[in-house]
Amino acid sequence: MPVSDPIGDMLTRMRNAQHARSESCICPWSRHKEEVCRVIQREGFIADVSVEGEGKDKIITITFSEEHPELTLKRVSSPGRRLYSSKSLLKPVLRGFGIAVLTTSKGVISDREAKEQNVGGEVLCTIS
Repeated sequence: MPVSDPIGDMLTRMRNAQHARSESCICPWSRHKEEVCRVIQREGFIADVSVEGEGKDKIITITFSEEHPELTLKRVSSPGRRLYSSKSLLKPVLRGFGIAVLTTSKGVISDREAKEQNVGGEVLCTIS
Protein backbone atom coordinates (compact mmCIF):
# COMPACT_ATOMS: atom_id res chain seq x y z
CA MET A 1 0.00 0.00 0.00
CA PRO A 2 1.51 3.38 -0.98
CA VAL A 3 2.32 5.79 1.83
CA SER A 4 2.05 9.56 1.36
CA ASP A 5 4.73 10.31 3.97
CA PRO A 6 7.47 7.64 3.98
CA ILE A 7 9.69 9.38 6.57
CA GLY A 8 6.73 9.84 8.91
CA ASP A 9 5.82 6.18 8.43
CA MET A 10 9.36 5.10 9.32
CA LEU A 11 9.36 7.27 12.48
CA THR A 12 5.98 5.83 13.49
CA ARG A 13 7.27 2.27 13.01
CA MET A 14 10.27 3.10 15.20
CA ARG A 15 8.02 4.66 17.86
CA ASN A 16 5.65 1.66 17.85
CA ALA A 17 8.53 -0.83 18.09
CA GLN A 18 9.95 1.02 21.08
CA HIS A 19 6.57 1.09 22.83
CA ALA A 20 6.33 -2.67 22.25
CA ARG A 21 9.85 -2.98 23.76
CA SER A 22 11.32 -4.53 20.64
CA GLU A 23 15.07 -4.48 20.12
CA SER A 24 14.67 -3.59 16.44
CA CYS A 25 12.15 -2.65 13.79
CA ILE A 26 11.90 -3.08 10.02
CA CYS A 27 10.55 -0.81 7.34
CA PRO A 28 10.56 -0.73 3.53
CA TRP A 29 13.79 0.58 2.01
CA SER A 30 14.35 3.86 0.24
CA ARG A 31 17.61 5.73 -0.20
CA HIS A 32 16.23 8.74 1.66
CA LYS A 33 15.11 6.66 4.66
CA GLU A 34 18.49 4.92 4.77
CA GLU A 35 20.30 8.28 4.82
CA VAL A 36 18.09 9.54 7.66
CA CYS A 37 18.80 6.36 9.65
CA ARG A 38 22.55 6.70 9.02
CA VAL A 39 22.49 10.24 10.46
CA ILE A 40 20.60 9.03 13.55
CA GLN A 41 23.13 6.20 13.92
CA ARG A 42 26.10 8.56 13.50
CA GLU A 43 24.74 10.70 16.34
CA GLY A 44 24.46 7.63 18.59
CA PHE A 45 20.69 7.39 19.02
CA ILE A 46 20.38 3.97 17.37
CA ALA A 47 22.88 1.10 17.44
CA ASP A 48 22.77 -0.32 13.90
CA VAL A 49 21.14 0.12 10.50
CA SER A 50 21.25 -2.72 8.00
CA VAL A 51 19.75 -3.13 4.54
CA GLU A 52 18.65 -6.58 3.44
CA GLY A 53 17.09 -7.95 0.28
CA GLU A 54 17.24 -7.17 -3.42
CA GLY A 55 15.34 -4.82 -5.71
CA LYS A 56 11.86 -3.87 -4.56
CA ASP A 57 12.01 -6.33 -1.64
CA LYS A 58 14.72 -4.40 0.24
CA ILE A 59 14.06 -3.65 3.91
CA ILE A 60 15.83 -1.56 6.53
CA THR A 61 16.41 -3.16 9.93
CA ILE A 62 16.94 -0.61 12.70
CA THR A 63 18.45 -1.84 15.97
CA PHE A 64 17.89 0.40 18.97
CA SER A 65 20.68 1.52 21.29
CA GLU A 66 20.87 0.52 24.95
CA GLU A 67 21.98 4.06 25.85
CA HIS A 68 18.77 5.64 24.51
CA PRO A 69 15.99 3.25 25.52
CA GLU A 70 13.10 5.59 24.66
CA LEU A 71 13.51 8.06 21.80
CA THR A 72 11.19 10.99 21.20
CA LEU A 73 10.73 11.12 17.42
CA LYS A 74 8.85 14.07 15.91
CA ARG A 75 8.15 14.77 12.25
CA VAL A 76 8.63 18.49 11.66
CA SER A 77 8.25 18.95 7.90
CA SER A 78 5.44 17.06 6.18
CA PRO A 79 4.44 16.68 2.53
CA GLY A 80 1.66 19.24 3.00
CA ARG A 81 3.76 21.72 4.95
CA ARG A 82 7.47 21.93 4.28
CA LEU A 83 9.54 23.70 6.92
CA TYR A 84 12.86 25.21 5.88
CA SER A 85 15.42 26.78 8.17
CA SER A 86 18.62 28.70 7.62
CA LYS A 87 21.72 27.96 9.65
CA SER A 88 21.18 30.96 11.90
CA LEU A 89 17.57 30.00 12.71
CA LEU A 90 18.32 26.38 13.75
CA LYS A 91 17.50 26.04 17.44
CA PRO A 92 18.99 23.40 19.72
CA VAL A 93 16.74 20.38 20.30
CA LEU A 94 16.24 19.64 24.01
CA ARG A 95 18.91 22.20 24.94
CA GLY A 96 21.50 20.44 22.80
CA PHE A 97 20.81 16.85 23.92
CA GLY A 98 18.74 16.05 20.83
CA ILE A 99 19.24 16.50 17.10
CA ALA A 100 17.33 17.76 14.12
CA VAL A 101 17.74 15.92 10.80
CA LEU A 102 17.91 18.19 7.76
CA THR A 103 18.06 17.62 4.05
CA THR A 104 20.40 20.15 2.46
CA SER A 105 22.30 20.72 -0.75
CA LYS A 106 25.11 18.70 0.87
CA GLY A 107 22.89 15.69 1.65
CA VAL A 108 20.99 14.53 4.73
CA ILE A 109 22.83 15.81 7.82
CA SER A 110 22.20 16.68 11.47
CA ASP A 111 21.74 20.23 12.75
CA ARG A 112 25.24 20.19 14.27
CA GLU A 113 26.80 19.28 10.92
CA ALA A 114 24.68 21.93 9.18
CA LYS A 115 26.03 24.63 11.50
CA GLU A 116 29.60 23.43 10.90
CA GLN A 117 29.12 23.39 7.12
CA ASN A 118 27.23 26.71 7.17
CA VAL A 119 24.14 25.41 5.32
CA GLY A 120 20.41 25.33 5.97
CA GLY A 121 17.64 23.22 4.52
CA GLU A 122 14.40 21.36 5.14
CA VAL A 123 13.99 20.18 8.73
CA LEU A 124 12.75 16.59 8.42
CA CYS A 125 12.47 15.50 12.07
CA THR A 126 13.77 15.96 15.59
CA ILE A 127 15.09 13.21 17.85
CA SER A 128 15.68 13.47 21.57
